[in-house]
Amino acid sequence: MRKKLKMPSIGGKTIILNVVKYLLAIIIAVIPLIPVWSMLLWLAVQSFSGRVILGIIPSEVTFKNWRFLWSPIKMGLKEYPNIWPVTLNTLFLALGVTGLVVFVSTLGGYALSRMEFKGRMELMQFIIALHAFPSIILLIALFVILNNLGLYGKGYMTLVGIILIKAGLEIPMATWIIKGFFDAIPWDLEWAALVDGCTRWKAWRTVILPLVLPGIGAISIFSFLSGWSEFLLVFTYVEDEAYYTLPVLIYHMIGEFKFIDWGMLAALGLFFTIPTIIFFSTSQKLLLRIYVGGIKR
Repeated sequence: MRKKLKMPSIGGKTIILNVVKYLLAIIIAVIPLIPVWSMLLWLAVQSFSGRVILGIIPSEVTFKNWRFLWSPIKMGLKEYPNIWPVTLNTLFLALGVTGLVVFVSTLGGYALSRMEFKGRMELMQFIIALHAFPSIILLIALFVILNNLGLYGKGYMTLVGIILIKAGLEIPMATWIIKGFFDAIPWDLEWAALVDGCTRWKAWRTVILPLVLPGIGAISIFSFLSGWSEFLLVFTYVEDEAYYTLPVLIYHMIGEFKFIDWGMLAALGLFFTIPTIIFFSTSQKLLLRIYVGGIKR
């Protein structure tokens, strides 16, 4: 007798479709990350290897490529500044930009979201228009301003000037982003705080600000990465090698093409990415907190 084939039930079809959807979603999400993970894998392998076979297979493990951590960087006939002062310069620039951007944009975003004043819409439109112009066209004008202010060629004061410039370029978009978070907070919460006796400043600081922490985390990450990876302004305005930042140092090392040490360059590149990875990973929980109507979900 012939056995009748049992057709899968509707529930079985649904499970199969869901599995296929999840697999497609995973594949689509993973494929764009393959080049990124490949580069990070190459950096990790190359930085701890004396010689690499087929690009990613180490033939020997060594810490020689990390010698810049305890000795001056020598490439050919050139000796570059010690890595730790350069790292501190980069951290000073990144944290300075982050602090200034977060402080000004949170105040500005709150004002644009909560206050009605003449020219408010025109100001918001102007914020968007500012990003239509590349910052490179401002290099000569900014040089003249820094020189007139006495901030050109003055060591850390030049880095302070670059912090002001970089923060000024980042604040408009950060203000626009944080404004959206303020818009999502109901007026009822602020009114209740004012009725309870809070001043406008205290209501902003104790009631409203904690609810926009995810937005502050977002603009903090963007500002930190922008300051940490800033190259053009430092390369243009900083003359003394003692005040270089890591991107400029890496650029000069790449320029020593005939004498370049690829292993040390890979280790330096990996060293350059570590703070950004730490900063991003520690702020993940903050970014995943979403507030709707004052209730955490």
